[in-house]
Order: sequence, then C-alpha cells, then structure tokens
Amino acid sequence: MRTAKRIEKLPPYLFVGITKKIAEKRAQGVDVISFAIGDPDIPTPDHIIDRLCEAARDPVNHRYPETDGLPELRQTIADWYHKRFGLKLDSDKEILPLIGSKEGIGHMSFCFIDQDDLALVPDPGYPVYSMSTILAGGEPHYLPLTEENNFLPDLASVPTRVAEKSKILWINYPNNPTAAVADLDFFEQSVTFAKRYDLLVCHDAPYTEVAFDGYRPISLLQAPGAMEVGVEFHSFSKTYNMTGWRIGMAVGNATAINALMRMKSNLDSGINQAIQQMAIAAFNGPQDCIAKNNAIYQKRRDKVIETLNKIGLKANPPKASLYVWARIPEGYTSADYATKLIDEAGVVVTPGTGYGDAGEGYIRLSLTIPDDRLEEGLARLEKL
Repeated sequence: MRTAKRIEKLPPYLFVGITKKIAEKRAQGVDVISFAIGDPDIPTPDHIIDRLCEAARDPVNHRYPETDGLPELRQTIADWYHKRFGLKLDSDKEILPLIGSKEGIGHMSFCFIDQDDLALVPDPGYPVYSMSTILAGGEPHYLPLTEENNFLPDLASVPTRVAEKSKILWINYPNNPTAAVADLDFFEQSVTFAKRYDLLVCHDAPYTEVAFDGYRPISLLQAPGAMEVGVEFHSFSKTYNMTGWRIGMAVGNATAINALMRMKSNLDSGINQAIQQMAIAAFNGPQDCIAKNNAIYQKRRDKVIETLNKIGLKANPPKASLYVWARIPEGYTSADYATKLIDEAGVVVTPGTGYGDAGEGYIRLSLTIPDDRLEEGLARLEKL
C-alpha cells in the first residue's frame, strides 16, 4: 500500500503529539497538569444546550442538512456582525456556516492555491495555514512575527517576486499563539497589500470576544475595501464554549465565499441542523456568559503572569485570546524547556517551535484549565 506523496511529507498535527505525550505520562502514574490546548473548560451555557435538546427531537433535523446552512442561521450571523462590528453582510452571498472554523480554513487553501503557488503564512502561527497550503500543492512563505514588531508581519519586507506568486495572506488577531492584537491601521495595510498583488486576505478571528481590561478587538472587514479582498473566519467555540459542537462561519468577499461553498458541497454534507439551532440560540440569547467567562480568564491570566515573572520568564499580560506567550530562560530550546517541565513537574506547555521556527525561545500556556488545577500547576512551576 502506497500513500499519496502529500501525506508522506505531512507531519503529525501538533496537538496529536502533545496528547500522546500526556497519555504516556499518565500511564506511568504521573499526575499531569496541561496548559497546552486551548479548549475551554467552562461548560456551554444551559440555554444553548436546551435548544439543542429540543431541536434534536425534531425529525426534520435528522436528515441531511444543506451545505450553506439554514437561512435563519446565516441571517443571525449577519445580524451579529452588524451589531458587533457595524458591518452589513448579504446573508445569501457573503456568509457560509462551517463545521468549525478549522474546516473552512483548511478548505480555503484548495479554493485558491494551485500547484507551486505560495501562501503568506505567519510564523509562529496556527499550523493549519501551512499544512493546508502544502496539501493543496502550494508552498508556505513564512512571515516572522517578532517581539520587536509587536508580533505583526512586516508586509513591506515581503520580496516582490514572492508577493506576486502568492495567492493568500493569512493573518490572525487576536493571535494564536502570541496573544498579540492588531489595530485598524494594520488591517488597512493588509488590504492595500492584497490589492497591490491581487491576493486574498484570510483573517482567522475566533478570539475577538475573549478580551480583557475593557479592550474590544476589531474585524478585518471594518477596514475600507476589505470586502473586496478579504474573508474572516469566526467560531462559536471560544465565545460560547462550544469547541466540541463544531460550528463556525466564514464571512466576507462573495467570490471567495462562493468558492468555499462549492468546495465544501463536494466534500461534506453540512452541519447538523440541531447544532445550527444551538448557534442561533447562542447569538440571540443572553450574552452575559461572555463577560463572566472573560472575568474568569482574566483572573487566571493575572495569576499566570505573576508566577511566570516571579520565576524569571518574561511574559506580558495579553489584551485578548486564551493564551500567554512567555520567553524562556537562556540556555534552553523551547522543546527542551517544555520537556523539562513535564519530566520534572508534570506540567505540560506548548513549545513555541510547534507553531514555527520563529517561535523558538518561547512557550505557550493556555488559560483553559480549572482554577484548582491551574493553581497547582503554577505552584509546581514556582517550586521547580
């Protein structure tokens, strides 16, 4: 049996390896505390679960759904974008529900990347940007995100020959893994760059509702001209603690949305309609859960920052996202330091190099860990 060459050169997904390492340690009797994966530990709100239970009993939701989702879900997404960001979107042409935003991100590369095309990918960055590019037959060109540049890509430094061969620019703010944020000026620069080189800007924005200290992240699509060259991926996962239900959306340029819909219609059968009803309930129901969640995360953030600074790891309090990006002590690689923590303290963090070469020298810690386990994990780090 011979697998496709694209599979042979594809590395295992980052968190598959981390999960395996955790399982091995636990099998050895180690009480492992994981700060690795950004999966909210707070439950999905009750009113959203209640709507799922009700919708699951309706036989109409037991049949195949449509690829483009329920019209009422698309309209609900349009209404939310208008209320949240002041944007007016056509629910029929500029919105597409997704089986989680990761699925849409992966499929979008197949819509625009041909053999040997380039995609401009942030480094460090969410691995799906580069892996989907490779699967589509293209090649990632990495844009370093450095502390000196506030973890924003320097678009002016992209060589003209590279930009002209590129089809997609991937950006992600609030950022995973660095927790950096972007302002309107950066999004305007991205739009100008995309127009100059005739490429698509894909903004991955699942963390806009996870923010602290009064900060309110903005949308790429608020930048003038962004609808001409951009799409934004969003998700219910982090806002409403719905990672396991797998539902998100892509919004923006009608041509790109149509291409993604045609790709998906040939590869998947859409989102279960009961889960779509959950999403409608999430956007239309009480929103106080967001502020409550963020208060919990902010409290955890402050504890993590205090401990890291105490033990000599440089970390700034993030304005948004579920992560703390910390510089490790000199004399270690990111992988070595992460290995030290799990071997000597039973604490799992994500090495920065898991997100790209430019992540060397850093580790990422997630705030999605119950308070008692977080405090125990921090106590272990301080003791170590």
